[in-house]
Amino acid sequence: MSNISLEKGFVYIPDGSCESVALSRVTDLCIAAHQDDIEIMAFPPIFECYESNSRHFCGVCATDGRGSPRCGDYASLSDEEMALVRIEEQKKASEVGKYSAQIMLGYSSKEIKSPENLMPVEDIVKILRATRPDTVYTHNLADKHDTHVATALRVISALNMLSDDEKPKKLILLEVWRSLDWVNDSEKKMLDASGGEALAINILSVYKSQIAGGKRYDLATEGRRLANATFFESHNVDEMAKACIGIDATSLLYGEAPHDFINKYIDSFRRDVNQRLSRYSSGV
Repeated sequence: MSNISLEKGFVYIPDGSCESVALSRVTDLCIAAHQDDIEIMAFPPIFECYESNSRHFCGVCATDGRGSPRCGDYASLSDEEMALVRIEEQKKASEVGKYSAQIMLGYSSKEIKSPENLMPVEDIVKILRATRPDTVYTHNLADKHDTHVATALRVISALNMLSDDEKPKKLILLEVWRSLDWVNDSEKKMLDASGGEALAINILSVYKSQIAGGKRYDLATEGRRLANATFFESHNVDEMAKACIGIDATSLLYGEAPHDFINKYIDSFRRDVNQRLSRYSSGV
């Protein structure tokens, strides 16, 4: 297998293996918009792959990091300098997490958000064919960050360009800039984030440019995982100490429209709220 030829990006192999080996062993592939999104939303598969002999994790970061917020020690950095910092942070996270590979696509947010720009989709198709993962993870379609939603749509477009025998077994959509706690419990895919507390802390602590810049993603992410587990079920004890919430979107691999897919969950949530109100309403 030849190395992937990306339009702008590159492949980083934390353990120094040859690229073809590192990519062909991937079982779990997370494609995210920004540096640190992978570690925020996909920690359960990162940890499950961490010391497994049969599962291997690969992260893909779509954007270049030039638009990242900055202050303190990073306030005076140019966009180009900030991009270099963010790349090094993502590489370090892949080392801490023992990823099989970390791929940087290197696009601007504007390029990712443009439906007419097919280069990101073509890059993702190349990655999917080189890795042939069992499961793909990306942002959920109800996320409130434009670049996150655009990235998810590029991933879906790429997946639909594959033949059936090239497609992964599962597509899971995860939370970053909007929690998925609103999804009805029976429709949630709960991913156990209970183990590996030290790894969870260490892998997000490498993003010093964000933590020092006033965005405590490390603390907020741990808080969300705890809240997800605690507030999942009101009448039973917690089955997980910490959890990430996902949606099984495997149907999107076979032509279901993204609008139709996410609206099923929104409509289901609306029905659940209205039915509960009706049950206990006195007609007010």
